[in-house]
Amino acid sequence: MITNEDNMELMARYPDKYFDLAIVDPPYGMPKDSTHGSGKLKNRMLNNGNVDQWDIKPSSRYFTELFRVSKNQIIWGGNYFNLPGSRGFVIWDKEQPFENFSAAEFAWISFQSVSKIFRLAATRTGDKIKIHPTQKPTALYKWLLNKYAKEGDKILDTHLGSGSIAIACHDLGFDLTACEVDTDYYNAAIKRLTDHQKQLKLL
Repeated sequence: MITNEDNMELMARYPDKYFDLAIVDPPYGMPKDSTHGSGKLKNRMLNNGNVDQWDIKPSSRYFTELFRVSKNQIIWGGNYFNLPGSRGFVIWDKEQPFENFSAAEFAWISFQSVSKIFRLAATRTGDKIKIHPTQKPTALYKWLLNKYAKEGDKILDTHLGSGSIAIACHDLGFDLTACEVDTDYYNAAIKRLTDHQKQLKLL
């Protein structure tokens, strides 16, 4: 189930440890002059004339709820947040050829396992559509699910964004509960997922 709502409202409906694995990519709270990619919906003008500021770091209440409703967590941008100590990280090596772009991204993991590296060039992800400034490859989410999820696991994503995780869960047969608070991003992600499902039916 994928909904257009605030993640705190979604999590409040579920009992403790309901989800087996949360894979989330919350805003890192980066400075305004940092590079976030070239998503088509970036820096939209709102009706009041202000620029849409989506990159706001979650509060401690968010993480308290996330840990309450999920048994295990993979949190992208974990190096930006005050999280418990962990034995390892997941590292996405972007094989980035440009020095002024980040060469990798880090995810904090609750699993007591060694760090693992996923290598995929950011310029060759295989995803044809870019709809979000911090969009991650579908292949990355499939790799995470294959490494850290078990058959029958219930997956949670509190920041759907581009919907890459929804495509990965659909293809691998995982039950996903996710939400996106921004209506434009939500609609774009749902369209992306629907188009993907239609394409599979034609094959």
